[in-house]
Amino acid sequence: MQNMTDQNGSAELLAWHFIDENMRDGRPVPPDGERLEHGAPAALCESGLHASERVLDALIYAPGNTICRVECDGVAGRQDDKLVCGARTILWRVEGEELLREFARKVALDVADLWEMPDGVRKFLESGNENLRVAARADARELSRSYVSADQVTAAAAAEAARAAAARTHAARATALAAAWAANKARGDNESWARYDSLLEELVEAARTSSADDDEWGDFADEFEMEIG
Repeated sequence: MQNMTDQNGSAELLAWHFIDENMRDGRPVPPDGERLEHGAPAALCESGLHASERVLDALIYAPGNTICRVECDGVAGRQDDKLVCGARTILWRVEGEELLREFARKVALDVADLWEMPDGVRKFLESGNENLRVAARADARELSRSYVSADQVTAAAAAEAARAAAARTHAARATALAAAWAANKARGDNESWARYDSLLEELVEAARTSSADDDEWGDFADEFEMEIG
């Protein structure tokens, strides 16, 4: 969790929020840097602008795959996995389609030691090779069902994490959340969710840095073309 304080001494909270093409009420999503005001009293789960202090918690409520770092002002309520505020500003955003699928594969690999993972499943999780995905999903699903029948709960959850990671037919956000939930259940401890949150945040930051580097190269290429044009 990070707080910033403005010149008037009021706290502004840095948090995470996922967006789709439009907001839930149909309005367009504001551009980065534009402050969005709710304009009425905010109440958790009822009205106001929501966000989460952990990116993995924000994924639970994601309407789309675009991941935003946001600044929240006028926080009116909190619960374990989300908060509500009166004003929210998107500081930056990254497209999460492939990033979330990579995250799903990584958390599935994190619990590879908890079941007899077939080589084909491991190869898919390590590479993301689409040619291996369908077979990997089928193998993971079959073993998950076998573990359930044998009442091997931990192994079943670990296999389910791999099955979820290979489920290309689902939205990336659903794939990532299902894999993280299953892997966390397989681990059965109090630390895994926080570890997976840190992993997702690292992937988001890497994507943001890569995007910034691409933008800088594009600017350089444009300037170079103008100079020699």
